[in-house]
Amino acid sequence: MEHRKKGRKLKRTASHKRALLSNLSMSLILHKRIKTTLAKAKELRLYVEPLLTKAKKAVQAKDKSPEKYVHFAREIRKFLKDRNAINVLLKEIGPKILERNGGYTRVLKSGFRIGDGGDEAIIELVDFSVAEKPKAEAPKTASETKKTAGTKAPAKKTAKKTEEASEKPAKKPAAKKTVKKTEKSETKETKPVKKTAAKKTPKKKEE
Repeated sequence: MEHRKKGRKLKRTASHKRALLSNLSMSLILHKRIKTTLAKAKELRLYVEPLLTKAKKAVQAKDKSPEKYVHFAREIRKFLKDRNAINVLLKEIGPKILERNGGYTRVLKSGFRIGDGGDEAIIELVDFSVAEKPKAEAPKTASETKKTAGTKAPAKKTAKKTEEASEKPAKKPAAKKTVKKTEKSETKETKPVKKTAAKKTPKKKEE
């Protein structure tokens, strides 16, 4: 019988379940968002949120009574075995959730797993939401539109300069044509000399 026993067994022994939830909570604290099955995500909320409350109380009592800060840090260390995760929880997450009274995590269903069809879900910290909506751009005022219109005018001048620069080099090929004509005229004058030389050679052979 399972009377007066809260939580899900997750088909594991007590020690295996405790180690699983400890590892999931460490990865959630370090990455702020993880993907797992729906049953594990719901069970993880019951395990992580008390740790987040202790971290918030530790931050509140850090300046007034350092003894309480040490006490809460040791209580967190009973559940989390990673020092890096403990430091992130106390120094980064704790100060950011001071104004929130519970409900530190959010569970989002993400469909079914391909292999066995199990329910998948995403669990994330509400104050560290990764999927943030892009900010809407504010409408431009009349002065801003005038400024943008004024900046477009120099672009036309530069376009005219480029057109003029492109037209100037087009006149250069005319000089090349004159050079080619002179070369052709020279070649025409030299051709008759070659013909006379060609006529003399056959006469020598006949002799």
